[in-house]
Amino acid sequence: MSVLHAGGFQVGLVTAAGFVAWLLIGLPAGVLVQRLPLRGTQVAMDLVRAAAIGSVPLAAAFGTLSLVHLVVVALLVSLASVVFDVGNSTFLPTVVPREQLTARNSLTSGTHAVNQLAGPSIGGALVQLLGAATALVTDAVSYLLSAALLRTLPRAAAADRPAPGQTPSVAAQIGEGWRYVTRHPVVGPCVAMATSVNFVCGALMTLTPVFLVRTLGAPAGVVGVLMATEGIGSLLGAALTPRLSSRLGSARALLLAPVVGAALALLMPMATPGAGLLLFAVGNAGFAAGVVVLSIVTRTHRQSTVPAELLPRVMATVRFVSWGAIPIGALLAGSAASLWGARTALWAACALTAVAPLVLLCSRVRGLRRLDELDAPHAPAA
Repeated sequence: MSVLHAGGFQVGLVTAAGFVAWLLIGLPAGVLVQRLPLRGTQVAMDLVRAAAIGSVPLAAAFGTLSLVHLVVVALLVSLASVVFDVGNSTFLPTVVPREQLTARNSLTSGTHAVNQLAGPSIGGALVQLLGAATALVTDAVSYLLSAALLRTLPRAAAADRPAPGQTPSVAAQIGEGWRYVTRHPVVGPCVAMATSVNFVCGALMTLTPVFLVRTLGAPAGVVGVLMATEGIGSLLGAALTPRLSSRLGSARALLLAPVVGAALALLMPMATPGAGLLLFAVGNAGFAAGVVVLSIVTRTHRQSTVPAELLPRVMATVRFVSWGAIPIGALLAGSAASLWGARTALWAACALTAVAPLVLLCSRVRGLRRLDELDAPHAPAA
C-alpha cells in the first residue's frame, strides 16, 4: 500500500476484500467441498491464488498498478481461499484419531505461527530490498509450490453419490448445517465468541500497519519484526493448548484464553516510538496467543463431535459467520482511523476484545469443564 500512498480507509478496503468472500460464498463452500474432487479443487485454488498475486508485480512493472487492481486481487485470493480452507478443516478428522485431534490441531497452528513469525520479518526485508510490489513474487511462488506438493498426495476416495433425483438442494444442505450450528449449546456460543474476536482481528489488520508506520514512524524492517510478534504469540498459544486442555479442561481453557488475550491487547495502543514499541510487541503476542488457544479448542471440539456428513457444512457455516466479521471490522477500523486517528481507533478495537469472554460467561459453557459434556445428551437434531 505504500506504493500507492494509501490512507487508513484504503488499507481497510483491501483488507476487507481479502475476507469478504466468506460472506459471498462461505455457506455454499461446504456443499462444494462435499461434491467436488478435493485434491483437484485445492490444486486449482492454489493456481488461482498464484496467478492473482503474480499479477501485482507485473502490473507494477508496467506502471498500471492501481487500488482497484489490488482490491480485485484480494477478492480473487479470498474466493479461492474459502474453498481451500473449508476442505482443509474437514480433512484432518478423517486421518487422525479423535484423541489426537488437539495435538494435531496445535501442530497445524504452530506451523502457521512459524510462517507468521518468519513471514513479516522476511517480507519487511524484501520490501526494503525489492520494493513492495516485487516482493509479492515470493508469495505467488509459495502457492505454486503448494499446488505441486498437493499433486503428490493420493486422491481422496470418491464419496457415495445419491441416486438421481435424490440429491438434496444446495439450499437444503446449507440449512441443515446452519440449524446445527445455531441450535447447538456449545457450537453456537463459540461461534458468537469467535465472531467478536474476528471483528477485532479485522480491525487490527487495518490498524496495525497504519499505526506503526504513520503514527509511530517505524521503518519497514521494524514493522515486519513487530508484526512477527503475532507469530510468537501464536506459537506459544499452540504449544500451551494441549497442556491447558488436559489440566484445566477444554471449556476452562477456552474461558481463560480470551480473558488473558484481552488484557494484554490493551498494551498495543500504549506503544510509543523507541523502547515503547515493546508494549506493542507484548500486546500483539498476547492477544494472538489467546486467539490461537480458542481456535484450536473450538476447532477440535467441532471435528470430534459433529457428524461426519455434516462437518463440511458446519465448518463452512462457522467460517461464514465468524470470518464474515473480519471485513466488517477492517472497514469500520479504516473509517475510524480516518476520522479519529489510528491510535484512538486502536484503543477502541482493543477495548472490544472484552466482548469474547463475556459471550462465554453468559452461555452454558460457563459451568463446563470440557466442551463435549453437553454433546451426548443435548446434541440437537440437524
